[in-house]
Amino acid sequence: MSAKFRFSRRSLKALAGVHPDLIAVARLGLRLSPHDFVVTEGVRSIDRQRELVEAGASRTMHSKHLTGEAFDFAVLINGRVTWDFARYREVAHEIKRGAEFLGVSIKWGGDFKSFRDGPHIQLETK
Repeated sequence: MSAKFRFSRRSLKALAGVHPDLIAVARLGLRLSPHDFVVTEGVRSIDRQRELVEAGASRTMHSKHLTGEAFDFAVLINGRVTWDFARYREVAHEIKRGAEFLGVSIKWGGDFKSFRDGPHIQLETK
């Protein structure tokens, strides 16, 4: 396992308040990932969630971001954000692998049935 990528201050700030299990998953996922990524958003206020729903960027007012049980990320290729879904699939695969190793149940937004959300990871509640 390499340590070629490290979270930026921005990523660490975005992870503030996120569930500790999910932070551990993000950290291990970054170590396993074939691509660098930044955490763009963790805990959201109800006002921020409402903005995203109104803009069509989210479809629910019951987001796990509101409780610190989700984070969004952006994949970096050569230091620049990419929206190539294949890259998100590769990173998410490693994040899921890390979660399994840690015994943390997560769900990747790219696996959602109604709204594929490639940059989204959340704790899976039973």
